[in-house]
Amino acid sequence: MAGHSKWKNIAARKGKVDAKRGKIFTKIGKELAVAVKAGGANPDANARLRDIIAKAKSNNMPKDSIEKAIKKAAGDANAVNFDEIIYEGYGPNGIAVLVEVLTDNKNRSAASARHAYSKHGGNMGSTGCVSFMFHKKGEIVIEKKDGMDEDELMMLALDAGAEDLASEEEVFVITTEPSEFGTVRETLEENGVEYLEAEIKYIPDTYTAIDEETAGKFQKMLDQLEDDEDVQNVYHNAEFPEGWEE
Repeated sequence: MAGHSKWKNIAARKGKVDAKRGKIFTKIGKELAVAVKAGGANPDANARLRDIIAKAKSNNMPKDSIEKAIKKAAGDANAVNFDEIIYEGYGPNGIAVLVEVLTDNKNRSAASARHAYSKHGGNMGSTGCVSFMFHKKGEIVIEKKDGMDEDELMMLALDAGAEDLASEEEVFVITTEPSEFGTVRETLEENGVEYLEAEIKYIPDTYTAIDEETAGKFQKMLDQLEDDEDVQNVYHNAEFPEGWEE
């Protein structure tokens, strides 16, 4: 089946992600708080919360940190209300970029996103300018291990409701509709299948190959966006050069 995660791009950035783990935990904590406020603190009755807990675990967020974030959100009646917004635009050389934010100040987050786009050879566009190039999907990434049977894994995933399983060099990538993500993930867990990553994200339909010079410019744009306290996730359709390192 066709793959579309470009895992090599993800793996190439792993060192940097590890270095920013504290910031990632803060962002996930915000997502947990929003999920609790929307659907309650009981994961059994809140599918969105279950999905974010899975994302937290796949990012190695400690169990006690997850529980503290949920407890804090449940007990804070005066918690800040966050707006969920997606800013769309283009990076250098026309790379399509979606910036997902949770913010308590729309003017601040919009100005910060616009500055990041324009500073690095891109521009922020209007709603719908690039989102049609992406589809919201659940994605579960599983490391290939000795003795793992691809056909068995595929049948397990498809029977649970997955729509695709892609075999890449080092991993299997399972794709689902957002509505089926939780069921597929839980089925894998019940069958002892461990995963490297599990979350609902925006996946581009196609990727645009970029050269070393463009990659350097675009990486600076990504760094600025990902360092922004309002930004939760950045999605794009750039395919970095083979062997690219930050």
